[in-house]
Amino acid sequence: MSSSTTTTSQVQTQKSVTVTGAGDYKDIFNAGPTSYNKNKELEGSGGIAPAKYPNYLPTWNFDTKYPPLEPFEHYDHGKDADPAFPNLLKGAEVADLTANIGAEVKGIQLSKLDSKGRDELALFVAQKKVVAFRDQDFADLPISEALEFGSYFGRHHVHPTSGAPEGHPEVHLVHRGAHDTTSKDFFETRTNSVQWHSDVTYEQQPPGTTILYVLEVPDAGGDTLFCNQAVAYSRLSPEFQKRLHGLTCLHSAVQQAESSKARGGLVRRDPVSNIHPLVRTHPATGEKALYVNPQFTRRIIGYKQEESEYLLKFLFDHIAKGQDFQVRVKWAPGTVVVWDNRVTAHSALLDWEDGARRHLARITPQAERPFETPFVEKK
Repeated sequence: MSSSTTTTSQVQTQKSVTVTGAGDYKDIFNAGPTSYNKNKELEGSGGIAPAKYPNYLPTWNFDTKYPPLEPFEHYDHGKDADPAFPNLLKGAEVADLTANIGAEVKGIQLSKLDSKGRDELALFVAQKKVVAFRDQDFADLPISEALEFGSYFGRHHVHPTSGAPEGHPEVHLVHRGAHDTTSKDFFETRTNSVQWHSDVTYEQQPPGTTILYVLEVPDAGGDTLFCNQAVAYSRLSPEFQKRLHGLTCLHSAVQQAESSKARGGLVRRDPVSNIHPLVRTHPATGEKALYVNPQFTRRIIGYKQEESEYLLKFLFDHIAKGQDFQVRVKWAPGTVVVWDNRVTAHSALLDWEDGARRHLARITPQAERPFETPFVEKK
């Protein structure tokens, strides 16, 4: 049976798999309600200013439980885009951040794009993998308008464990308050904060074009790393690529849910597990990319535990060490970062001193169920 038709019952039989170091879950950037002080965020204290965007402060509604997500038909608008990008990049300044991944764009407003411009945005981001748009008005828009923009790229994902702005559960908040000192506790048991992942890959239809915009960040630190998973795949030898094709992996939300409960957080939906191809194909570009990450990928289906761990560890190390297909995006006021979760992995960095607020909002449209096309060896 192909990965695109794996049944729910098959997925459920894999939920009890033992988790080892090959895919440890590590959560440090959403500390949860127990470390959140709303009054200090609203009023400020000790020389720390109040939150600049109180309408985006996190809330946790423990009385609401969401049903399981239902499949839906997704259409990738990048297929309709003009590859010359006349509507997206007219009058824009574009600079590549590296030779293999990332671009920075100035001189346009994403919120003003029409449907043709949004089509081109989807394709441009799929090609560049991650794009930092500077001097944007996103944070100052009504939240409903930001969500309307994101809905063009797919059905909004409601994160099962994160805080959200009051009345807008579709917005995933990345928030560490100015008075939050839990990073000291984290580094008592960890040597670094790197946590490579693609967002919520445990869903049957994980995200595609994804939008993250800054509300407040430290003067220095709190950058985000991105990795080009397509180049990570293409760097492998043809024989190794051939061996990876046809393999599928279990992706699980169980550890994320348990972590949320442990720190006093919520679980909006019962955690799920899904099986996806280890190599997936992008619907608009036809590009193939590795689709594994240490946060959510638990094992390779059909492999024994030691075999699965051995191969996954190689792939995780390959992704983490590939600095020649990675980029570091620095946040600044007015920045909106758009990336394609299907062909990238990313990690935030906890490298700033306690006492500075880091506050971002993510809009996470879901895309198609991951699929792979037949292996074709490049000549």
